[in-house]
Amino acid sequence: MTSLNRFIKICSAVILVFIIIYLGSLVDFVFKPILSLLSIIMVPLMLASFFYYLLRPLVNWMERPKLNRSLVILIIYLVIAILFSLFIIVVFPSLRTQFFNLVNNAPNLLNALGKQLQDLEQTGFLSKILPEDVSPLTQLTEYLNKGFSLLSNYVAGMFSFFSNFAVILLTFPILLFYMLKEGDKFGQKIVSFMPKRFREEATKVVHDIDSALSGFIVGRVVVNLALGVLMYIGFLIIGLPYTLLLTVIAVIMNFIPFIGAILSAIPIVIIGLIESPSVAIWSLVVILVSQQIQDNIISPYIFGKQLDIHPLTTIILVLVGSDAFGIIGVIVIIPVYMIVKIVVVKVYQLFFKQKWEDA
Repeated sequence: MTSLNRFIKICSAVILVFIIIYLGSLVDFVFKPILSLLSIIMVPLMLASFFYYLLRPLVNWMERPKLNRSLVILIIYLVIAILFSLFIIVVFPSLRTQFFNLVNNAPNLLNALGKQLQDLEQTGFLSKILPEDVSPLTQLTEYLNKGFSLLSNYVAGMFSFFSNFAVILLTFPILLFYMLKEGDKFGQKIVSFMPKRFREEATKVVHDIDSALSGFIVGRVVVNLALGVLMYIGFLIIGLPYTLLLTVIAVIMNFIPFIGAILSAIPIVIIGLIESPSVAIWSLVVILVSQQIQDNIISPYIFGKQLDIHPLTTIILVLVGSDAFGIIGVIVIIPVYMIVKIVVVKVYQLFFKQKWEDA
């Protein structure tokens, strides 16, 4: 009888939740301004959170009794402004030149790619790896169309992502400043809303989430920068054109879990094939070797056991995040999963583990 009453209570609670959701959908005009506000501040908040975890260790290290936290943050802002100016002066002109050269030479590059495929088809190389009834040029056109369609979707997503650039430019530094200054108090404020008997466990959960996010973000940046250095050196050695531009694209795309590495490899191999088949093969070798060094040497050393996520889980999460929220969903789905996992494990340990094991 007790089990039946408990089951009825659970069903009633679920039904009540669905009723609340349904009633909320009837008055969605009340929530639209709130959702609009959230969509506006989402990007600067995400950027501020990202740089908060990157800069917090430096702020903590520089903070001294005679050098208060606010002054330390302003000094870091000044250093970042100087480094950004140096990037604009030294690196950006070369990057911009390679980008415009690639865009202007796109028709010639496509013609050269078609010629390379024709030569490979005449030598019989493609017939060994493709079915007899498959035309490589037709397949190339189809794949390029799909690739351009996919790329345009992501570019459109990125443009919408940064559409409110003025808002980002004004709010992001301010949010970051207050997060760096008061960030350590956020967890305490969250814990203060919990009942007293759960505050100790809530403090542990907040600490675990903070450590997981910090390790993931800092580790991801370090790993991707290391990957970029390896690929850049390898591309210089094999003589791949547009080396700097392709490396920057690869580093940025690798922030997208799983599919980023695949998407970034496609233009690299195509540019290599336009140069020569041997360059294409060597560019693929450079990518694979760099990825193996990243996955088997750098990542385990940086992350340790902090990022305990199965590759299949990563694929599913990326697909779900992309389908539900587009480019933003792809970027934030892994950190959100880590937070949810920590909370669910702790709730299970507190409320269900003992009951279920004794049942």
